[in-house]
Amino acid sequence: MATADACSPPHTFLPSFFRLAGVNILSNLMVPLASLVDTAFLGHLAEIHHLGGVALASVIFNVVYWSFGFLRMGTTGTTAQARGREDEPETWLILLRNGLLALGLGLALLALQGPLGAVGFALLQADAEVKAAGYAFFSARIWDAPAVLINLVVLGWFLGRAQGRPVLLISMVGHSSNVAFNYIFIRQLGWASAGAGLGTALSQYVMLSLGAVLIGRQGGGRWLRRVLPQVWNPPALRGLFLLNRDLLIRTFALILSFALFTNFSAALGRQTLAANTLLLQVVTLAAYFIDGLAFATESFAGRYYGQGDPTQLKRLLWVGGITSVTIALTVAIAFVGFPQALFGLLTSHRGVIALVTAYVGWLIPILGLGAIAYLLDGYFLGLTARQILRNATLLAALGGFLPLALVAQAMASPHLLWLALTGLMAARALTLAWAVPSTLHSPLSDQSCHGP
Repeated sequence: MATADACSPPHTFLPSFFRLAGVNILSNLMVPLASLVDTAFLGHLAEIHHLGGVALASVIFNVVYWSFGFLRMGTTGTTAQARGREDEPETWLILLRNGLLALGLGLALLALQGPLGAVGFALLQADAEVKAAGYAFFSARIWDAPAVLINLVVLGWFLGRAQGRPVLLISMVGHSSNVAFNYIFIRQLGWASAGAGLGTALSQYVMLSLGAVLIGRQGGGRWLRRVLPQVWNPPALRGLFLLNRDLLIRTFALILSFALFTNFSAALGRQTLAANTLLLQVVTLAAYFIDGLAFATESFAGRYYGQGDPTQLKRLLWVGGITSVTIALTVAIAFVGFPQALFGLLTSHRGVIALVTAYVGWLIPILGLGAIAYLLDGYFLGLTARQILRNATLLAALGGFLPLALVAQAMASPHLLWLALTGLMAARALTLAWAVPSTLHSPLSDQSCHGP
């Protein structure tokens, strides 16, 4: 049943949407900014292998941690839908179920850290010095696994409730502490890549502690005790499993694509790896801008879907799409226009900057197409359209990225490698856009977390 929102003036949601998006963008920016500062700490060390080692180890953490991104995405979409139905107990059940799942998975990662590190570094291509630096980072950072996964649930829950301020506060405190820890460990104590790993791990526990306090202030203890007897619900748990399974497949396909990109970059040489790492930092920077809009889209799409309001869903897509593409192209043009000045802030190695300048033009198609893909990702996550997200991403990874990436590796061509990444973004944008009309004319209840 549609709500009164369907008959409301066209853009009444805009102030609250942009307010949430703005807070999300500020929150998201703390992540790449902290990463950029860490990169600068490592990039200005005498030996460049520390930067390459952290980039290499980060491939493993991207594969492992981002594979569990379904904890954040599934929590946001389902919480937003419960909020749209005005079902407050259900929002707390979602937090409790996903939180317990995150804790169990985090402890399992700690128990399996030996095999994870051994297999991960055996599959990655780099020289001995780079691998040694990477393993030092891995060994220090892996201890934050439980905190990282629970934080995904906590942030997803606040986003699903359209509460941007707690997300901003958690991100500001957590990532500011990351910069502070890494300054101490890298610059002051000289622990290089191991210090970067330890600083990142400690900052995740700072974020977790603050998140627990903020949940408690919303009556978390009382609500969680109230819904605890309802945790075991086979139909709901089956729906949670199916949603998480398909989001895991979707996320893993993306992670594997970026992991292959970094691994193929490493095979092209130490300086190419460093240059591509810096360019990917810019892609990440832009992505966190766009994800601020995508997260807001996710929250509002889930709410309007829960209310049964396709009119507002259409308005949401137009506003989010135009804004995200504008932001993405602005970032790309800035770095293409001033590569020496901007990338010079991140490294003092002239050879690396020269390579960055040669490849920087690829940012325009990658970010322009990526903006559409990220925004539509948020839309479908809000609808918990798990099958659409899974199938579109598999097609993009296997058809848009992998063939070109393999050719790039065979020909040892960095430009072809960037073309492969462009193909990934283009295929994601096209496949998701193709599925949009069906969501505005037919229900998605068979794809939500409440059913198969």
